[in-house]
Amino acid sequence: MTETSSSITPAVLHALVREGRAPRLLDVRTPGEFRNVHIPGSYNVPLATLREHRAELLSHLDEEVVLVCRSGARATQAEKALAEAGLPNLRVLEGGMNAWEAAGAPANRGAERWDMERQVRLVAGSLVLVTGLVGVFVPGAHLIGTAVGAGLTYAALSNTCAMGVLLSKLPYNRGPRTDIRTVIAELRNTP
Repeated sequence: MTETSSSITPAVLHALVREGRAPRLLDVRTPGEFRNVHIPGSYNVPLATLREHRAELLSHLDEEVVLVCRSGARATQAEKALAEAGLPNLRVLEGGMNAWEAAGAPANRGAERWDMERQVRLVAGSLVLVTGLVGVFVPGAHLIGTAVGAGLTYAALSNTCAMGVLLSKLPYNRGPRTDIRTVIAELRNTP
């Protein structure tokens, strides 16, 4: 198995982009997140799609690939999946889009939307607040808030988020469906 976890800083990647030496940039966030903001020239291949079609992607990727997500967690998972499939020279953008934007690097923006983390905080906080208030009148209702708290604790410990996955399925959060044939065609047609 190939060792993973090499990274690239936003400053180094930005310099490569400015010099016209940018590696392939695969953004593994959801289509909705990608539509909201992404690095110019990047390709949207959501993590689930990448895992499912990694063998198909291998023959269409250059020597160097940088994986991008919001903070680096999903990109690290994508790096592991591609490395296990045999793709060398993978790097993860340190800090993801959060760090890229904080560095003042260029980004293509779509319509402004709340990011997934903010949506999770709103839904979780609202559930806890409402069930806490309702619990004053309806015995046991507060247990729903307790379950939400347990779910958030598990999400932090496992670095997964079931509520985020559910929220990503809402029409507000979905962008155009990523078709692997379209992505591969774009990869073939890019110098």
